[in-house]
Amino acid sequence: MKFEGTDAYVATEDLTVAVNAAVTLERPLLVKGEPGTGKTELARQVANALGLRMIEWNIKSTTKAQQGLYEYDAVSRLRDSQLGDERVHDVSNYIKKGKLWEAFEAGEKVVLLIDEVDKADIEFPNDLLQELDRMEFFVYETGELIRAQNRPIVIITSNNEKELPDAFLRRCFFHYIRFPDPETMKKIVEVHHPGIKEALLTTALTQFYEIRDMAGLKKKPSTSEVLDWLKLLLAEDLTPEDLKRDGPNALPKLHGALLKNEQDVHLFERLAFMARRGG
Repeated sequence: MKFEGTDAYVATEDLTVAVNAAVTLERPLLVKGEPGTGKTELARQVANALGLRMIEWNIKSTTKAQQGLYEYDAVSRLRDSQLGDERVHDVSNYIKKGKLWEAFEAGEKVVLLIDEVDKADIEFPNDLLQELDRMEFFVYETGELIRAQNRPIVIITSNNEKELPDAFLRRCFFHYIRFPDPETMKKIVEVHHPGIKEALLTTALTQFYEIRDMAGLKKKPSTSEVLDWLKLLLAEDLTPEDLKRDGPNALPKLHGALLKNEQDVHLFERLAFMARRGG
């Protein structure tokens, strides 16, 4: 069972090494990187490449670790007892299985994605330490011990919004997805926009990396945003000449796909204003 990338996902050598190391060690793979660098898509492509089913747990700011195991609906049970419902005699009727339970009891090996773990509160990773380490947990209401029949491949993503506890990090294999260099980015674009003209691609990517490197930019455009931008350029049938930016036209064409806040738009507008004054 070895991951080597897929036709739909350009995986660098260090990324494939990280995935395969985590699979061999049977430890969760913690993937960090800028938003839009393909962390979530990585889990989907690992599942596709290895022929495994994927179970996805999307973390929100309100998500609690217990929800990944199970939730016990005591309120519904109390209501049903007052109504004389026969279901109250079996407590399992009021237990909702979480994503970890689903992965643990799967009859085959699966990929479990815990997406954007850093969105939850700081205690969230610590609350899952034992369950991810031992691949088992206890259901107190029924007295059951839920143990993984087949140890899942666990991929955990983080946008680096907050630090994760050391005890959690020790149990993971870590990989940081660096932002693609221009050559790798060309390969990524070719996957999503096959046959794009070389001149347009070169001009667009040159402009894209110039924007990313601009001092004072609040939010650098990501991989997913340059793919959206290129899709618009192709839809509008623009040429490399159409993308030329001079002083008065400092804003890139269709800039709404790349610049996502007013501060960055104002930065380009100030550059245009200064260019006009200089002219």
